[in-house]
Formats: sequence, structure tokens, C-alpha cells
Amino acid sequence: MPNGSGSGPVAGRVVPATFGAKQLRQDPAWERDLAAALQEQNSREELLAQFARFRSGESSFDTLIRRVIFRTLCRSVGHDIQVGPEVVLKHPETMEFGDAVFIGAQSMIQGRYDGTCKIGNHVWIGPHAYFDARNLVLEDYVGWGPGAKVLGSQHTGEPINVPIIATSLVIKPVFIGYGADIGTNATILPGVRVGAHTIIGAGAVVTTDIPDYAIAAGVPARILRYRNQSGAETIHE
Repeated sequence: MPNGSGSGPVAGRVVPATFGAKQLRQDPAWERDLAAALQEQNSREELLAQFARFRSGESSFDTLIRRVIFRTLCRSVGHDIQVGPEVVLKHPETMEFGDAVFIGAQSMIQGRYDGTCKIGNHVWIGPHAYFDARNLVLEDYVGWGPGAKVLGSQHTGEPINVPIIATSLVIKPVFIGYGADIGTNATILPGVRVGAHTIIGAGAVVTTDIPDYAIAAGVPARILRYRNQSGAETIHE
């Protein structure tokens, strides 16, 4: 029987990449000038209030103004950024974004006043993503699936007679390498380094470093195989 009849896997379609293959659009000079003027004429509190005012709209004007104000709030922003509706930023003054970054609707990036967050060029962040971005690097061409999360800190839990949320926080760096793809609803835990060209499966919980070109999945995530191995043999554990 043909695929799709209920007796076997359904064949998929291969279509060209869109976001990852698009050409960079240089922002017009007037847009950057507008951002600079707003930054000069308004306090940080006023800029945050204006960002909140345009955060939910989906019209082209809302999208434009949201992008302009986003630039005024962050440490640095490259060309052609796209900021979806209901994006939430905490301590955006610590955040750096490269060219052609897409941030999906209802994503949250939570920095810290003394932290660092560096997101490279051509990074795609799906809707509902969450980043504990107190010490975070996403290199160029990272794909971040909808609902995927970074946890960059954890409580010590000591002393044990104190509520855990009242104990000290340990902030650990999280690094996502060039061209890595993080699956839908995956979670990256504090201190983890995900290598270049790596695939993390949907729903995976990554507790340890994952090397370049690995495919990892599961809870906790384990390496299944390497994309650059001859024959791409499966690793059995």
C-alpha cells in the first residue's frame, strides 16, 4: 500500500530552507537614527514602558516600533532582528544580539544585572522559549526549538534546614555551539556546553557536555550517534 494508508510511515516533503538561507537585510539608516534619538531622549524606565506598549501588537507598525525600542534597550543589536509578540526581557542591557536573529512569540530572556548574554548571527528562537541568560552564549546559526529552555543557575540547597529557594544561587555558563539544533521542549541545564553542529532531540534534558556533531536525546540526554561518522553508526549503551 502507498504511504499514508495506515500501514507504514508517511513520506515527508523536502523543501528549501527559508530562515537559515535568507539574505541579510540591512536596516535603513533612519531606523537606527530613530533608535538613537529615542535612547537619548527617554529614560530607561520610559523605554521599557514603550516596549510594553507595543509588545503585543502584530501589525507592521507594532513590529517596527518593537524592533526599534528593542535596539535601545540592549547592549548591542545587529541588522534585521525580528521580535515576536509578547517577548519578555529582563536586564536587556546585558544582552548582545547579532544579525538576522529571530525571537519567537512569548519567549522570555532573563538576564542578570551583572551577567552576560551573547546571541550570534542567524539564530532562530522558537515561540515560548525560556533562557536563564545570566551567563549564556549561542553561537551563529543556532536553531532553538519552540518551548526549549536554558537553566543557567541552581540553588545550593545548603544548609539543608533552610528552604532550598532561600539558599545561595550558583550561576554556571551555558554554551551552544555553531549550527547546533535544539529540539522542541528540550532543557539545557547549568554548566552545559553543547558542541557545534549537534542535534538535541525533542524533550531531552541535557545534564552534561555534548561534543561536536553528536545526536543526543532522552532524559537524561545520551549520545545516540555522530553525524560525521562513517555510516553514522548508532551508539548502544
